[in-house]
Amino acid sequence: MQHLSEQEIIRRNKLEELQKLGIEPYPSELFDVNFYAQEILDNYHPELNNFQEVSLAGRLMSIRVKGKASFAELQDASGRIQLYINRDEICPGEDKELYNTVFKKLVDLGDFVGVSGHVFKTMVGETSVHVTGFTLLSKSLRPLPVVKERVDEATGEKITYDAFTDPEQRYRQRYVDLVVNPHVREAFIKRTQLVQAMRNYLNDKGYLEVETPILQPLYGGAAARPFKTHHNTLDMTLYLRIANELYLKRLIVGGFDGVYEFSKDFRNEGMSRFHNPEFTQMELYVAYKDYYWMMDLVEEMVERVALALHGKTEVQVGENLINFQRPWKRFTMAESIEHFTGFNIDGKSEDELRAAAKELKVSLDPSMGKAKIIDEIFGEHVEPKLIQPTFITDYPVEMSPLAKKHRSKPGLVERFEAICNGKEICNAFSELNDPIDQRARFEEQLELGKRGDTEAMVLDEDFLRALEYGMPPTAGLGIGIDRLSMIMTNSSSIQDVLFFPQMKPEYTKSENAPKPEGDE
Repeated sequence: MQHLSEQEIIRRNKLEELQKLGIEPYPSELFDVNFYAQEILDNYHPELNNFQEVSLAGRLMSIRVKGKASFAELQDASGRIQLYINRDEICPGEDKELYNTVFKKLVDLGDFVGVSGHVFKTMVGETSVHVTGFTLLSKSLRPLPVVKERVDEATGEKITYDAFTDPEQRYRQRYVDLVVNPHVREAFIKRTQLVQAMRNYLNDKGYLEVETPILQPLYGGAAARPFKTHHNTLDMTLYLRIANELYLKRLIVGGFDGVYEFSKDFRNEGMSRFHNPEFTQMELYVAYKDYYWMMDLVEEMVERVALALHGKTEVQVGENLINFQRPWKRFTMAESIEHFTGFNIDGKSEDELRAAAKELKVSLDPSMGKAKIIDEIFGEHVEPKLIQPTFITDYPVEMSPLAKKHRSKPGLVERFEAICNGKEICNAFSELNDPIDQRARFEEQLELGKRGDTEAMVLDEDFLRALEYGMPPTAGLGIGIDRLSMIMTNSSSIQDVLFFPQMKPEYTKSENAPKPEGDE
């Protein structure tokens, strides 16, 4: 049985009263909106006498009843505008029920209403809608969190308090967060603009946007632990993709010169303010190119994204002012580790790397091979210190099973990552297109898996078969949309750029509530 608060009971009673009066609280008819609040606020001029027939819809966010006339605030998708509601204007005949009963007694904050009328300025100069028509469009049965404002005596600024600020509540009930904290929308609007800017850039280059499978018989294209499911008809295990790389490369084999995909990927690993189990990547593969060419493309594309979102290449991220203007700094992985730790990783054995990691207070476990150890040292002592956008290049071959061996540096591969604000935002290779070398690398990964590495790659025979038909030299890129969105919107947590981040279940005292596994 649903437990209702006093306010929720009152609102349900009002719902019944409306129905008794013959008013449908959830009408089916279209309500014709011809203007948005912000459009009116930006463009109304009394001397032009414009906006004389307006029709708006949205939520009532405040109501101040003053006898026969009242003021209210309506919030639509664009912002808020003041309403002036006069009893005799919305009830021109003898029957004043719409104002005296419906508006004054049965309408609540949070209800959706439609209004029509004309725009004017009040005595204090506030642009408002003089309402002549009033329609209830949807009755809200739960009260919105109360947001109060006070004026700071020193600065004269409005300060919001008692707002909907608890992060867990905000992420769990994003629909409420968006209503009472309208500034939250800006991050999501910017995220969409970011994706659009990237898509426009890639389309202008002539690359084809494609779709590849999310349910895969083998997971591949990255080092990560997958989510697993079962297909009943085929009676087979399937995996949610951890990356779409191997499918996009098959399309390069098939004859496309440039393909990209904005993909939802899934990795069954830890959660933090930088990791969500479901995340978005843009992966791009272009034939006849190499990783040097791809570095130039990343610089140009991300610089263009910054300009599209901010009108400049500088972006404030926390305390750091980050400048995406080209060119970015470039270091090899060995140079960066030596620069920040004094230790040279070139040519070192696994035992020597373990000893160095111990000296640098980097914790390891026995399953880690050379690649993982180097990655841990880099993650602990280098990555957090790279604030301005920086390319780290030329990784050890063990770290990159899908990258081509370096043309002039034995033991390394042609790979780069872009690091910004202390976190990786993209990963790219000169792609490995030698099927014999690729098979050997997959077999090395199988050995790591036997040692207990849960993120080691599996051997994909069909992908190897595709490579045996021949894949041209190719440059590939994966760029994290969530991470880049965090930077471009000055968000400190990945949950702030995901509408609905993954969270633990919300358990109630209800007998029907699911219990966590393992509970008695």
